[in-house]
Amino acid sequence: MADSDVPDEVLARARAGDEAAREAIYRTLAPATLTLIRRMVGERALAEDIFQDTMMTLYERLPQFRREAPLGAWLRQIALTDGSVASTLVVSGCRGDSIDVERALAALPPTARAVVWMFEVEGYSHEEIAHAFGRSVSFSKSQLARAHVRLRAWFEPQEIKPSCTMI
Repeated sequence: MADSDVPDEVLARARAGDEAAREAIYRTLAPATLTLIRRMVGERALAEDIFQDTMMTLYERLPQFRREAPLGAWLRQIALTDGSVASTLVVSGCRGDSIDVERALAALPPTARAVVWMFEVEGYSHEEIAHAFGRSVSFSKSQLARAHVRLRAWFEPQEIKPSCTMI
């Protein structure tokens, strides 16, 4: 999906509201986008709703697209961050506890959050992440390591310490 791109001419026509160009973008990007959302959400009906919202957001924001990355990569970011995937993800803990992934990720700084998504969810290598940010491989590795520490702290049960006061 990240490698999926559309020609400049099709993009320009789609920005101008050309339905045939928008359909070409849809045919190019929709299958991988829906697959990603379905993998993340797990429920078909919910994934389809999120997918529809994601595609609408894409078309609304198309004039803002600056070609800093392929259109497919930009759409994936919309799907994962703006398309409500993150807000619907709930991971079951070992004891049946529900953990709110959206809140945990939101607690991370934006760059760390992006690196976690790119590495853990989208499968980017550290080299690819470094290239996307215009930074070094060690930047990617350190961002991910720091984010993992913060996420572990978020998800680990808080130890209840006895009070110092005698009763």
